[in-house]
Amino acid sequence: MEGLLLLQFINLAVKFLSYSTIFASSLMAEQSILVLFQLQKRNPSDHYLRTINKDFDGDLEQGLGGFISTEEAINVLVKSYESSEIFQQVKQQVAYICEKKGKILEKKGSQASFITQCIVLTKRSFVNMCRDLGYYWLRLAIYIALCLCVGTIFHDIGFTYGSIQARGSMLMFVAAFLTFMAIGGFPSFVEDMKIFERERLNGHYGVGAFVVGNTFSSIPYLLIISLVPGAIAYYLVGLQKSFQHFAYFALLLFACMMLVESLMMTVASIVPDFLMGIITGAGIQGVMMLNGGFFRLPDDLPKPFWRYPMYYIAFHKYANQGFYKNEFEGLTFPNNQVGGSPTITGEEILRNIWQVEMSYSKWIDIAILFGMVVLYRLMFLGIIKIIEKVKPIIKVVTSVPPTQVQTDT
Repeated sequence: MEGLLLLQFINLAVKFLSYSTIFASSLMAEQSILVLFQLQKRNPSDHYLRTINKDFDGDLEQGLGGFISTEEAINVLVKSYESSEIFQQVKQQVAYICEKKGKILEKKGSQASFITQCIVLTKRSFVNMCRDLGYYWLRLAIYIALCLCVGTIFHDIGFTYGSIQARGSMLMFVAAFLTFMAIGGFPSFVEDMKIFERERLNGHYGVGAFVVGNTFSSIPYLLIISLVPGAIAYYLVGLQKSFQHFAYFALLLFACMMLVESLMMTVASIVPDFLMGIITGAGIQGVMMLNGGFFRLPDDLPKPFWRYPMYYIAFHKYANQGFYKNEFEGLTFPNNQVGGSPTITGEEILRNIWQVEMSYSKWIDIAILFGMVVLYRLMFLGIIKIIEKVKPIIKVVTSVPPTQVQTDT
């Protein structure tokens, strides 16, 4: 406690008077003759912190081979400061400030418009993402390595009957495990959240501006991650060659990346610790993978919970069906089944083998995914707003008055 009081006195002195006066007052005690010599070698604040630090309580060198304990050093500095003229001047200055009358300070928000806030936050977030190697660049390198592995394992997959299962497995890996790696940027986003919370309390900008800035700043990086590794995997495997099919493939991968980041934003608003957040986000995506329609076909999912509503909540349902429709529609494969027609069309494969809903086009699937992106971002905004209003109430309810503590003890 004495150490804290001493730091408070020194802090007040630093605000109103020069360092030289502090040095002079410190030299008043006979035991502090070598303080000036110490300050010449060390920052003044570091010297005082080292002198009063009791964490590693040991004897301090006094000079002429003598040593004093930390407790004695604190007492010497406190007495020296209280007996100095600087202490009286600080008390007079504080009393003068307290007697002055003025208007009550009011907390005002940012004077900048919402659009200006969004532009500034977008630029700042874009620069931070570019400088932070772990945010996107490391993930890009891992994605390239994974897509090279996928491309070489499924290289030139062909159009045989066995390629039907291989295509479905490859597309499922892209929809599930490649997008799963998007949680790698969660620790960096948690750091951004800490900065946001401090600046939010200071009234610099609102939650909406933060969400908009983070969304637009991440789009270029997600596009790069979707296009470069996606092109490697797509053309090495030998999927449909037209540019329209590849563009849909990359756009759907981009939507899945953005959706997972939006999901992790929602997780970060509830679980701010990055380790617990990664575990929570991975668990949520794991459950969605199981209900995506690949490990268990839609008709085989147990009802009512896993089929309704979990199957429709999992974004992998729409990602898998979008990839399947984009790849199989318009193709024809040889049919190895006995008693059947010699060929089987892509539409029959989608309907009978993968049990894909054919009542709507593949563009509806991608529209649903972008809608889920907006939904998750709005959920993040709403959770932050609710936490801001509920947290003070929880503190009031859980706080115990000092009188009650005394009566209990």
